[in-house]
Amino acid sequence: MDESATTEQPSVRLGVLLDDPGLGLSQVAGPAAADRLVGAVGTTEIEDPTPYLVGGELLLTAGVRLPDDADGVDTYVRRVASAGVAALGFGVAPVHPEVPPELVSACDRHGLPLLRLPPGTPFVAVGQATYAAIAEARNRELREISRAQSALASAAARPDALRAVLSRLADHTGAWSVLYDAQGIELFSAGRRPASPAARQALRELTGRTLLRGGRPTAAAAHHPGGVHPDQGSGPGHELHLTVHTLPGADGVTAALALGQAATTAPTVVHRQVTSTATVLLALLTSPRHALSTDTHSVGALVRLMLGATPAEVAPALVPAGGARGRHWTVVHGRHLPAGSAAAPQNDGDPAQLAALATLLGTPYVHMDGPHLKALVPSAPDARPSVPDQAADLGWVLGFSAPASAHDLPHADTQAERALQRAIAAGAPAVVHTPDALTVHALVSPADARELARTRFAPLDRAGAPGAPVLVDTLRTWLTLHGSWDRTAATLQVHRNTVRHRLARVADLLDVDLQDPGVRMELWFALQWLPGEPADAQHTRS
Repeated sequence: MDESATTEQPSVRLGVLLDDPGLGLSQVAGPAAADRLVGAVGTTEIEDPTPYLVGGELLLTAGVRLPDDADGVDTYVRRVASAGVAALGFGVAPVHPEVPPELVSACDRHGLPLLRLPPGTPFVAVGQATYAAIAEARNRELREISRAQSALASAAARPDALRAVLSRLADHTGAWSVLYDAQGIELFSAGRRPASPAARQALRELTGRTLLRGGRPTAAAAHHPGGVHPDQGSGPGHELHLTVHTLPGADGVTAALALGQAATTAPTVVHRQVTSTATVLLALLTSPRHALSTDTHSVGALVRLMLGATPAEVAPALVPAGGARGRHWTVVHGRHLPAGSAAAPQNDGDPAQLAALATLLGTPYVHMDGPHLKALVPSAPDARPSVPDQAADLGWVLGFSAPASAHDLPHADTQAERALQRAIAAGAPAVVHTPDALTVHALVSPADARELARTRFAPLDRAGAPGAPVLVDTLRTWLTLHGSWDRTAATLQVHRNTVRHRLARVADLLDVDLQDPGVRMELWFALQWLPGEPADAQHTRS
């Protein structure tokens, strides 16, 4: 078994150069060479060029220092052939009017393709044509890789993602592709299955040996002789090329799954690149992170919630396995306020932003609606939420509630929104809601405070459009932003004249002067105790 990764240098088939009418090359000795790969072109006129060769060259010479006798020519050819050159090119005229017959005989003996370069073909032209053909071949490979990667990405978004990815992989590599579990049991497969049971067993055994090593994900390759389905164009004596790539498990280190491939030809650079992309996608699709966002517990919780269950009843199903952090939640509200003129995310949520924020917050329960964000983060009852610094780099301002049980999620939602408003007003990247008993609220009976709030804002119920809730929200935002008309308009995404009109309506209905600091203080106090606010009227601080 050969487990080393083969590195293929950019190259072109010799037949491409022979078919180029502008070069006029012809093969005059040696075996059929159309499929030989040329990776470089070199020119030499020294008696022994082998110290300067690496293999795979088309070696060009005009025979300036070619030995005069047959034995010397034979030694020359034997040396360059053993150095691994792809072919020898001989330019006729002005040194030799034609290819020396001794050179033709020696190349036939040592199996070295010999090309004749006509007088009108400069060595430089051969080099230019070779490197242009290599570049074009590389571009074709890149285009093929790009098409395959696009097909794999589309397959990964399908409901049957695992099967779809394997199917696209088999289509683009021509290999039977199998996903095995940690015990070597076949889970899914795609492509033409080898008819020989021995071939399938060989792939399974290679997979088992690779998985048993444990440790970091790796790759292994082997060649299995014979046993190839005749419809694939191979007969007895042909090899079946086997490849295994392991996928990481829950710890990100130990191999948990394996991708096996069986093909009648050795994998090319394109095949390896496509397989590498498929391996990454399969690892993501089978990762705990992906499972957390689509597992049956979460789906079942959503179904129960839509059929009438309460949040408190379904919340335990959303807590990660083990529930070590307790069945409490931190609510997060966010607003996208990028610097400069950067555009806000689209209404359906930018996938990159959504994935980045879910990762930063450590939860899959994230909802993005244009520039607005809401999230639920499983938390310990007494833990202070962790604020990710990178969120500000993405243009997000965040407000965090205190950890709350499922029963108190409505209060936590209000806390998170208040914290977000304070963060926006202070120009801070985030604010976390925390309790503070040393406030004026602690001096007032909660029942009396709530009655005061209801009574104080009751006149707003007589308001017409846009309604009391909109007027209250406008007043709260305006007070939070210290009476700034422009900042309030920007936060609410309305015109500043709309803000002025709404607050004039509030002042008229409540019969107050909003320019009076005492009135503002009274209204701010009352706002904290409106129905739906937490009973302890907690404040937020950064």
